[in-house]
Amino acid sequence: MRTRKWMSLAAMAGLSLYLVLGSATPAQAMHIAEGFLPVQWAAFWWAISLPFFAFGLRSLTRITRQNPELKLLLALAGAFTFVLSALKLPSVTGSCSHPTGTGLGAILFGPAVMTVLGGLVLLFQAVLLAHGGLTTLGANLFSMAIVGPFVAYGIYHLVLRTGNQKAAIFLASAFANLLTYVTTSIQLALAFPAATGGVWAAFLKFAGIFALTQIPLAISEGLLTVLVWNWLQTYNRTELETLNLMKT
Repeated sequence: MRTRKWMSLAAMAGLSLYLVLGSATPAQAMHIAEGFLPVQWAAFWWAISLPFFAFGLRSLTRITRQNPELKLLLALAGAFTFVLSALKLPSVTGSCSHPTGTGLGAILFGPAVMTVLGGLVLLFQAVLLAHGGLTTLGANLFSMAIVGPFVAYGIYHLVLRTGNQKAAIFLASAFANLLTYVTTSIQLALAFPAATGGVWAAFLKFAGIFALTQIPLAISEGLLTVLVWNWLQTYNRTELETLNLMKT
């Protein structure tokens, strides 16, 4: 038992070290940078994202009222997202590749709650770390805190039907990461269509460049999320049982 504990800790440390060392820290912002999107597109993504955020607030309020003992686990999900999404690799001008960390919270509490937690993470990073921006917060919220969590939640429950929870967690986290960047590529392509080939050509360009760094990051994030889940099963078993997430 002690050997397994230390092996798990070593694996988590190794993956975390890979993500840190593999994430450069250039001056440019992560996510889509402040002022990078044209005004009409920035406003468009704000308008789409706000209803999801409002719905998420209702879900978050309901959970904390019904199960106040889950507040620490909520904080953990938010911190996990903050730390992972603060690691960045320069990828496309005006944006960066990085882990997202939204899959864990989406599995634990559902995608609506992660819209709020992810939105708060993005807000703090924009204001305190100059990562992302306020004008582009709606676009970043939609890609990382709406599309990512909903994809994670859907894939988790789909794969869970096979009876393999660890595979469901891995795939949910990895695909939440990848689909976040597919969405970001679409957002950039819509705002900056190519002179030849239009939106589709621009999307292929952005997505192709992102893929170079994002695919290995997504795999690493999936593995790290599974390791964190193993620790939650050991040290937060009561909370997982409350959420009906303990699978035998």
